[in-house]
Amino acid sequence: MKILHVIPSISSKLGGPTQVILNLVQALQAEGISAEIATTNDDIEGVIADVPLCQRVEYKGVPVWFFPRSARLKEFLPALSFTSWLWQNIQNYDILDNHYLFSYLPTCAAIIAQGQRVPYTVRTMGQLAPWALAQSKLRKQIYSTVFESRNLAHAAVVHSTSVGEMEDTIRFGVKPPKIVLPLGVHPPAKIADAKHQIREQYHISEQVPIVLFLSRLHYKKRPELLIQTLSNLAAQEQQFHLILAGSGETEYVQALHEMVASLNLAAQTSFVGFVSGYEKDLLLQGSDLFVLPTYSENFGIALAEAMVSGLPVVTTPGTQIAPEIAQAKAGMIVEGEIEPLQAAIAHLLNSPQLRYELGNNGRLFALEHYSWPAIAKKLASVYQAILN
Repeated sequence: MKILHVIPSISSKLGGPTQVILNLVQALQAEGISAEIATTNDDIEGVIADVPLCQRVEYKGVPVWFFPRSARLKEFLPALSFTSWLWQNIQNYDILDNHYLFSYLPTCAAIIAQGQRVPYTVRTMGQLAPWALAQSKLRKQIYSTVFESRNLAHAAVVHSTSVGEMEDTIRFGVKPPKIVLPLGVHPPAKIADAKHQIREQYHISEQVPIVLFLSRLHYKKRPELLIQTLSNLAAQEQQFHLILAGSGETEYVQALHEMVASLNLAAQTSFVGFVSGYEKDLLLQGSDLFVLPTYSENFGIALAEAMVSGLPVVTTPGTQIAPEIAQAKAGMIVEGEIEPLQAAIAHLLNSPQLRYELGNNGRLFALEHYSWPAIAKKLASVYQAILN
């Protein structure tokens, strides 16, 4: 069985989707499935340097075909060389697994797959959530009418990562078979002195609890709401140190820096940029509380990573796995407004035992439900059912 995963970009600066597709392909390979990725060389503000184009290469442990992006129109990312390559090579694959909507590569892949009668699946990746559809609403309505509705209708399977995401696809009118299969996370290697290391690295007192925001710095994730909320707590003499880990567009990140300075939070805030590997594990294990006050998340891989690391979480109902977090008693789900967010953060900052209990609950839940090997086995059975 040979599967081609199609995604607009695997820039590490995009956070979750990049990590997910790389881990998913690795897990499928461990199940004996030949899986490859086709994508562009996009790296948000530039291109990924030193990757060979229009040929199969090993990239971060998985086989990838990079194609030069012709332009950067937000997430659309046209790549004309991909079109001719896929038309000539699609019959080399048994199934296409398309990631994302409203973007050139997965749209083009679906159309070619229909024309050459190759089955394909679609991962909506939160793009049919009400908040997402409201962004560039008219453009998406036109795009859906011309391309996306037809592409979804002809998919062999539409893949959602949560029940909430599947409900969004139903509201959109999607008819093909639907599956709900969560994303996975790898349990991190234990760092015994993480709390001491992180405090030493960022000059934080042992008595001060650390609030971690680890995600792409983007208005959808609402880091400014977290900053404003913590400013209110600082005015009440609540102790904390905020670590903002992630990258984003230069102007937006600069605006966050200016907001922190204007609220007199600079001494209590660290911007650490994009982190991965050991540094990421250190932040997740050394912090005391993870907060993601997002408008919308189809899954929220950062939340799952916090949970498997034993870190209690605070997030909003816009996170599609919010019901699972509540069921597991792994954190607090609050409306995305200052008052409820402030109350939840203050309660956890002042309750070390509750933080421990929620964090341990989340770790056990994530180990059981967000296992990459288990997810790969289920996805392999889906692929086989399509071929049968």
